Amino acid sequence: MGMACESRFHVLAVDDSLIDRKLIERLLKTSSYEVTTVDSGSKALEFLGLRDNDQTDPNTPSVSPHSDQEVDVNLVITDYCMPGMTGYDLLKRIKESSSLRNIPVVIMSSENVPSRISKCLEEGAEEFFLKPVKPADLHRLRPHMMKTQKLKDQAQKRDGKLETPEIQLAPQPLAEQQHQQSVQIVNTNKRKTVEEGLSLETDRTRTRFNGIATMV
Repeated sequence: MGMACESRFHVLAVDDSLIDRKLIERLLKTSSYEVTTVDSGSKALEFLGLRDNDQTDPNTPSVSPHSDQEVDVNLVITDYCMPGMTGYDLLKRIKESSSLRNIPVVIMSSENVPSRISKCLEEGAEEFFLKPVKPADLHRLRPHMMKTQKLKDQAQKRDGKLETPEIQLAPQPLAEQQHQQSVQIVNTNKRKTVEEGLSLETDRTRTRFNGIATMV
């Protein structure tokens, strides 16, 4: 059941190194995650629906813009050292966005620099992995995505996006319907019989009193 739940999670992996990008993609897919890879922070922002006007080449085709719709990304994992925009810069842009700040961000680096690690964690990074990333590291990703998905579901409920299914009454069995119809017919006949009896009794009473009046 856990594996089925994980398969719906979508991870955006950012790394300028083709080898490292292929490695993290393979590890994530082995863990049954859906994966999208890009080679720069600028393309990551574009995929998420944000544009880095200072870094993006206008002649570069769009990766997959989501500027006018909700981005279906559950986690971003990015290399720290990249040309143009570092992983730290990308982290800051995501956390400054009101629509994206709840997306967990994980930083990767081949250099173990304590000040760099502290800076990323203070800015809002969920984890800081040292390269090469190991399968055991990826086990730490799922709790962050589960937490974010829970918050997303709660927000959808508050906004009324999750429709409550209509409750439909099960149709009555044919035998029960026929029984009810028979009861209605019997009750109707009884009522008619009573009404006819009352009407006849009333006519007799009128005749008797009319006869007495004539004799007087």
